[in-house]
Amino acid sequence: MKSKLNLYFFFIVLLFLLTNCAVPTKSDPLPSWNNGITKQSIIDFVNEATDSANPNFVSLDERIAVFDNDGTLWTEQPIYFQIMFVIDRVKEMAKDHPEWKEKQPYKAVLENDIKTLFSSEKWISELFVITHTGMSTAEFYKIGHEWLKKAKHPKFNRPLTDMVFQPMLELMKYLRQNGFKTYIVSGGGQTFIRLFAEQVYGIPPEKIIGTLFEAEFKIVDGKPEIYRLPKVFLFNDKGVKAVAIEKFIGRIPVMAFGNSDGDLQMLQYTQSGKGKRFMALVHHTDSTREYAYDRNSRIGQLNKAWDEAVSNNWTLIDMKNDWKVIYPFELDQ
Repeated sequence: MKSKLNLYFFFIVLLFLLTNCAVPTKSDPLPSWNNGITKQSIIDFVNEATDSANPNFVSLDERIAVFDNDGTLWTEQPIYFQIMFVIDRVKEMAKDHPEWKEKQPYKAVLENDIKTLFSSEKWISELFVITHTGMSTAEFYKIGHEWLKKAKHPKFNRPLTDMVFQPMLELMKYLRQNGFKTYIVSGGGQTFIRLFAEQVYGIPPEKIIGTLFEAEFKIVDGKPEIYRLPKVFLFNDKGVKAVAIEKFIGRIPVMAFGNSDGDLQMLQYTQSGKGKRFMALVHHTDSTREYAYDRNSRIGQLNKAWDEAVSNNWTLIDMKNDWKVIYPFELDQ
């Protein structure tokens, strides 16, 4: 009888332990991603890359992931945010340039004639030069920070720094936790992206590769400064992105994320490396929570890169179906 009571007591204790002391489960590294092929493919790649016993193991010094910015890490519609900055700067500077009222492309900006403005890439380039140069880098940072404090998205009426993609923030954090170095490789201005990238993305200024203007060292009032010159040094788009990665990073990435034809060569270059690689494109498919566009879009056209992704079995991240939320502020709703 005593042995039966002891056995009974043993099973009671065992049941208590099993129900109240369950083995803790590993937390979800990508909670804003829906479970599915896309999310699992990312996790599988990272698991293999960080497992020294796996044939697809990637050494720490080779764990490099590159990200486009506009349309990949934050919204780029209805107009690139840096062009919003350009337009606002032209309007501010026009106070000292009355002749701009009748001179293109300034006239188009002052009259809010965006269609005419976008009819010429040369005009856009001219406005970038006039609004981004002729000052020290420190002065540009001051102007840019003040603008970001006030600038809001026309559709969501929120600060532009709220328009980042929560799933991509989680992805970059997850990669860094697993020894990956994350870089931004963008056609946007390098100094412009540096205004917010460390605060918003957790990516420091030395890991930002973007379009560069020529500059020179000056001593002004006894103080050294870097003065921005009115000439583009490197326009970091399309094939130049791959060249810039080689010049500034010196290693072929093992992961690359973009969203448009401007990112095609960056992904092709990533694919060219030895061993298993991960290439992905963010496909904007959610017209309600963000925007839906691809092949025929004026902003962020995804046409040739889409075809390449399909033929090479790259990952297409379907924004509508793969992401539970798009922006961080949705988490509070």
